Amino acid sequence: MSDLASIDRAHMARALALAARGLYTTTPNPRVGCVIVRDGAVLGEGWHARAGEAHAEIAALRDAAARGHDVRGATVYVTLEPCNHHGRTGPCAEALLGARVARVVAATRDPFALAGGGAERLRGAGVAVDIGVLEREARAQNCGFFSRVVHGRPWVRTKIAASLDGRTALADGTSQWITGAAARADGHAWRARACAILTGVGTVLQDDPQLTVRAVETPRQPLRVIVDRHGDTPPAARVLAGAPALIVTAGAVNAAWPAGTQTLTLPNAQGRVDLPQLMRELASRDINEVHVEAGAKLNGALLDAGLIDEVLLYLAPSVIGDPARGAFERAAPLGALAQRAQLAFDSIERIGDDLCIVARVIAREGR
Repeated sequence: MSDLASIDRAHMARALALAARGLYTTTPNPRVGCVIVRDGAVLGEGWHARAGEAHAEIAALRDAAARGHDVRGATVYVTLEPCNHHGRTGPCAEALLGARVARVVAATRDPFALAGGGAERLRGAGVAVDIGVLEREARAQNCGFFSRVVHGRPWVRTKIAASLDGRTALADGTSQWITGAAARADGHAWRARACAILTGVGTVLQDDPQLTVRAVETPRQPLRVIVDRHGDTPPAARVLAGAPALIVTAGAVNAAWPAGTQTLTLPNAQGRVDLPQLMRELASRDINEVHVEAGAKLNGALLDAGLIDEVLLYLAPSVIGDPARGAFERAAPLGALAQRAQLAFDSIERIGDDLCIVARVIAREGR
């Protein structure tokens, strides 16, 4: 690797770290970080904090000005191609041209057609532009944004807590607690980055969960979505209290549900909730990432429908054995091992006494 490539990667890694500061706040916008450098010295840094506020490039330019730095001739490292349209903020490409920077290095192109074209505009004005430095990391950081914009549905991440032999609950449904406190706290961090938390009515009836973010600080609570075919969610269920909730049925609506509870009726031909249509509906509501905490039946239905992109598995050092519940209940037994869903490990780390495994469904790797 050349010296310039190493330098580019180092500064882009810093830009990605800055973008992560907006992990819980930028929805529905992407998380973006920016670093401005000249002759090896950092002149300014910035990140996008929330929709309607300054984009990362503008924040970095302001930071450089506050430090008393002239950015003419500098290199700008940004985790997403600078935008080229007038929205709630002005075009970042135009601002960079006005600042007379010499080079822009972007991790990945902007998939949003309306905002795209920034690279071409910069090149047309004589600015050197390179795209693709730490692209995989940048796309992973904004997997939900890319999924919603490109494919019209959110990125779906299923969280599972299981014993070493893959059991998620006793035969009677008891599951609290298979994993330790550290793993549960980490799960809240994943909840916080999501736009919505999805569960099924079976989990609501069995565990009466809140499905809110409590173990980490966050300025917002994700929308809680309950798949409830027959409208059986109790009006006093904790999931309907406090934070916003949406109950999705195949027809029935309970008039006793608390005021403010959103409802949506999406039946499919079999009289069940149409899960693909639900994902399209959530995308239309600017939902980027969906965090699933459900039982084997809903997990299996999502898997069968090809809607799961990623599995977040907390594996406890314990064995439960049969009879006990697994993580996925498929609609029909597989006829051959070749039909199994295959995943690719992204990361494996120890959290407290448990392992945390993040794996992507291979069939959706290109997303």
